Amino acid sequence: MKVVGVKSASTPSGVESHKSHKSKISQIDALTTPNLREHLTVVGMGASAGGLEALEVFFENMPPENGMAFVVVQHLDPTHEDMLAELLQRKTKMPVVQIDDGMKVEKNHVYVIPPNRDLSIVNGVLYLLEPPTARSPRLSINSFFRTLAEDMRERSIGVILSGMGSDGTLGLKAIREHGGATFVQEPTSAKFDSMVNSAIQEGLADVVTTAEEIPKQIIDYVRQAAFPKITGNNQTKEESPALEKALVLLRKQTGHDFAAYKRSTLWRRIERRMHLHQLATIDDYVRHLQQNSQELDLLFKELLIGVTGFFRDEAVWQRLKNDVFPALIASQPEGGTLRAWVAGCSTGEEAYSLAIIFHETLELTNPPRKLSLQVFATDLDPDAIDKARTGSYPETLANEISQERLQHFFSPAEKGFRVNKEIREMVVFARQNVVSDAPFTKLNLLSCRNLLIYFLADLQRKLLPLFHYCLQPNGILILGSAETISAATDLFAPIGGKERIFRRLETPTQLARMHFPIAFTHQPLRSTHEDLSESIKMPAINDIQTLANAFLLSHYPSAAVLTSDAGDILFIHGKTGRYLEAAAGKANWNLFAMAREELNHALFEVFQKAIRKKELASIKNLQLGSGKATHAVDITVHPIFDPPGLKGMVMVIFTPSPTGMDNEFLGKSQSESGRVRELTAELRRAHSEMQSLREEMQTTSEELKSANEGLQSANEELQSLNEELTTSKEEMHSMNEELQTVNQDLINKLQDLSRSNSDMKHLLSNTDTATLFLDNELNVRWFAPQTTKIIHLIASDIGRPITDLVSILNYPSLAADTREVLRSLVPLKREIPSYDGRWFSIRIIPYRTNDSKVDGLLLTFLDMRESLKIAKKLEECEARSQGKAPQPA
Repeated sequence: MKVVGVKSASTPSGVESHKSHKSKISQIDALTTPNLREHLTVVGMGASAGGLEALEVFFENMPPENGMAFVVVQHLDPTHEDMLAELLQRKTKMPVVQIDDGMKVEKNHVYVIPPNRDLSIVNGVLYLLEPPTARSPRLSINSFFRTLAEDMRERSIGVILSGMGSDGTLGLKAIREHGGATFVQEPTSAKFDSMVNSAIQEGLADVVTTAEEIPKQIIDYVRQAAFPKITGNNQTKEESPALEKALVLLRKQTGHDFAAYKRSTLWRRIERRMHLHQLATIDDYVRHLQQNSQELDLLFKELLIGVTGFFRDEAVWQRLKNDVFPALIASQPEGGTLRAWVAGCSTGEEAYSLAIIFHETLELTNPPRKLSLQVFATDLDPDAIDKARTGSYPETLANEISQERLQHFFSPAEKGFRVNKEIREMVVFARQNVVSDAPFTKLNLLSCRNLLIYFLADLQRKLLPLFHYCLQPNGILILGSAETISAATDLFAPIGGKERIFRRLETPTQLARMHFPIAFTHQPLRSTHEDLSESIKMPAINDIQTLANAFLLSHYPSAAVLTSDAGDILFIHGKTGRYLEAAAGKANWNLFAMAREELNHALFEVFQKAIRKKELASIKNLQLGSGKATHAVDITVHPIFDPPGLKGMVMVIFTPSPTGMDNEFLGKSQSESGRVRELTAELRRAHSEMQSLREEMQTTSEELKSANEGLQSANEELQSLNEELTTSKEEMHSMNEELQTVNQDLINKLQDLSRSNSDMKHLLSNTDTATLFLDNELNVRWFAPQTTKIIHLIASDIGRPITDLVSILNYPSLAADTREVLRSLVPLKREIPSYDGRWFSIRIIPYRTNDSKVDGLLLTFLDMRESLKIAKKLEECEARSQGKAPQPA
């Protein structure tokens, strides 16, 4: 054991479609429907091909009085009558029932989904749904597990057993997000391991063990969760020093500080891990963390569970498509680029959704615009970022987005779909801590949905001004449905509607409210009860001027600019007009945007060298101007580490070059010196050759591009062929899965039939009544061994007509009587003598099947010798009693 982290084409009465079901659920009154979350644990069990065997083993080992309800969701053939409830009933003393619409779950019961139905649970009541009609894969396990997680929350348990495909994986993710537990069958013990491997590879299995061991693990987990956790010394959870110790261990192991997270969130996640390890107190769990570094990594993952999905909260995306993006696109110049940041992107669904919505909006623009979108997507979880970069998602994606978007923006891939290259290239993924790492700036849109809700109010108040700084004028901020800007109403205003979409207000940036991040690894937050400002302070403008002047006076007297490590100018000293000039258009206070053309390339190189090596770098004797206006300059780039107030900034110093030539002398020499003219001509020739080489390189590049397009075209054809093969593979996979289920049902029916046939033969063989079965053509179907004493039958006579058989009976009308009974369906009884002097009572009755169809005749032959003897003795006794001698026979 491994602890990880109803058959009809029409709609039957009482079964709802997905659409009507949603309408009905919205009308449920929580006051009239008791909520079972705090009183009952519901175990959702997903299985597919080979799952019957695992289910039988599971219920054989689950005690009937366990206090839980079990809902079994298995992939079933929609056209085949299901016997799953009947088969499972043989393995458990708990009542096993097939689900009816509106059935309320009760403890110590097992509920089985009927064929061709999807299932949901609301307030402890099960509702049947019509499955989607689209050709997308049936994912009934995912569908039910999600509603189970939302309804029962921490009282939900997900179990995945043997099966093909990946159904159940996203369902387990939903259960973990809501505080439930997940159990997965050990792959080597599963008949088919695709479903269990999918869940394990996604890191969603809390416990991996055999089907035989899972019941014990669930019982231990539920029993542990039923008792309140004691922190020791009568302290509340929030006051427990053990929690702070756990956070210290986490920071030491991962480099990330969770001190600013809400205590309720931390406790909920930690208690779930405690339940899985069956630890009674937080102190016990801290000791376990100290002894097991792997558990620290698992707890870190637990705290970073990403709640995400493509186009989650459809109304938000519709608003972006209809209102937000059209306005942003209209505000951009032709050929411009919109910048967006998705903070807390998890596995990338929201970032790709943003790119898709932009692409759809741009296609609808009239007249067409040539614009691009650059999305920066960041998250703290490195594994989530790695997965997001691949752009690969499971086959369950077909049930989450429209077929139109699936065909337009995704391509079939192994075990699912992959985002097309055009969309992937719009998104850059990076690992980043939004609290402690440098933010992205000059953004048109910032999406931070359902991340702030995990932070304490102090940190929320400090992040909103930072978001305001990152956005350009009229930039858009998107928050989650449970998040607000109550602490920053002067910075953002809602754009209208219920969606949490806000527009940046043109409020002057108040540096006193600005708190730029400083990594926790260097300066961790001291306590959630202390003011966070001490750990993320930014010097005021006056402080920057004073410090910069002092630095320059002590090091450089020349013209200089103080910049950030990205080149944004913070302070200018001296006359820099020779080297910098404001660019035309919108004001841009960036060093490289303002540098004169002759300096730009060299300045960028020396600046990057200084930043990369974290040491002083310089370049000498750069020529500026032409003719008599020519002069030279030395550029020095100095990364600043001291004083602390300027740490992280960069000083760029411009110094006139002492080796530069005097303008008058230069002019005179140019007019008088032939050597200078020669050098000038040589320089021009070199420039011409260089230009020629550039053109040749450009031509070569274009040829390579053309060849690449040809290869790309061939690749697209191969990809199209691969898509067709993938579709065929999926159809065969689905058909094989259904055949596996039908085959298992047939095997069980065959075993039952064989057992019944054996019982029937045993019964008929041990009675004195001779029995003969005929079919509708009056041919022999089966006979009991005693029948051979009356009619001369052998095994090869099965299938022969009754008229061809020889018997000891003087019964010439046997064939005529059997035909009459078969015609009239009225049973017939006759007493017939045999040629050896015996009498037989013969009954001929129609043979009816279970569905009351007539399928032949049943003939019974009863020897009357004993009954005649008894009758004779009765006559003699009666005669004696009346004083009469019996008449001779």
